[in-house]
Amino acid sequence: MQTTNQKRYYSPQFSPLAAISVRRLAWAIHKPMPAAVDIMVKLMPLVVDPKKVCSACTDKTKCQCCCFMNPPKPEEMEILEAVT
Repeated sequence: MQTTNQKRYYSPQFSPLAAISVRRLAWAIHKPMPAAVDIMVKLMPLVVDPKKVCSACTDKTKCQCCCFMNPPKPEEMEILEAVT
């Protein structure tokens, strides 16, 4: 049972293609699927221009937690380099 102190996050359903691809990425980096998705999100600023994302953002209350305001950490970069 969920306590009132726990945060609830939206859990989208993956398309079959996304589920298959994330599963294979998770195997490649030896992490569970949720960790693989988390790493993918954290690396998005390397693919998408953070300025474009920030200018389109409609919720400026979470900027300090957003990957587009915080660059990937060295260990996250190492994971990317390990699979490329």
